[in-house]
Amino acid sequence: VICLKKFEGMLFCTDLDGTLYNEGKTVSKQNLDAIEYFKSEGGLFTFITGRVPATSKNICNTIHPNAPYGCINGGGIYDFNGDKYLWKTSLSSEAIELVRMVDQCLPEIGIQYNTEKKVYFNKDNAAMVSFREITGLPNITCHFEDVQETVLKIVFGHEDEQQISRLAELLNNHPKAKHFDFIRSEKTLYEILPKGASKGVALQKMADLLGIGIQNTIAVGDYNNDVSMVKTAGIGFAVENAVDEVKAVADYITVSNNRHAISAIIEGLDTGAYLLKSDI
Repeated sequence: VICLKKFEGMLFCTDLDGTLYNEGKTVSKQNLDAIEYFKSEGGLFTFITGRVPATSKNICNTIHPNAPYGCINGGGIYDFNGDKYLWKTSLSSEAIELVRMVDQCLPEIGIQYNTEKKVYFNKDNAAMVSFREITGLPNITCHFEDVQETVLKIVFGHEDEQQISRLAELLNNHPKAKHFDFIRSEKTLYEILPKGASKGVALQKMADLLGIGIQNTIAVGDYNNDVSMVKTAGIGFAVENAVDEVKAVADYITVSNNRHAISAIIEGLDTGAYLLKSDI
């Protein structure tokens, strides 16, 4: 008789900031212990983030995902152990027209280009300085017109809410806006993504690569860029501190990121409080 482990065939994907990470920007011991237990019982645990691989090494070394992870807000799937993309999308060259418009009309907005291996800070401001402090990225600078590599996403930043609102309106009204997707990834950040890129798409793509049915996936998040992932998953969770848009599409609302949300979800899966759709 073959005895399957408790979480065999399950894929658990978490967001990072505001979800797995607490306000102190650390992963609690309770969450780390729960992740190890989930993996020991046959589960696949990983994350889907807005970050690029250059900013994801520390979290990989902390939680040791046993599956590839999603990056670039769903624009790529990355194999940490093999140090390579398994799948990715990229921005068309037309994106530079939108950047030129922002640079001219809203000169105080920070600009950041994300390529396969590097993050370029093309125009600095307080939001970009804060971003570097949080991620530990080096301050690689150059004008956006001089980036020669394939661009995976473009990030704009400002600490003033009104400036972000103006930016969003400006971008969405551009004649070529329909060729791209835009996402609010954090309070101070707004991004241009390739058309069709989202964390939900990445979750589906990851499940396909791993041979796991989407009904056997679990996802949890807190912000606008997590909506598609939470909605797509077999069970979608919003943390208590999530924005209303995530809570609206979640199957369950769990505890906040400061109260070990990942541990709480895994405990609920363990006890049968949360059931995958395939088990109902």
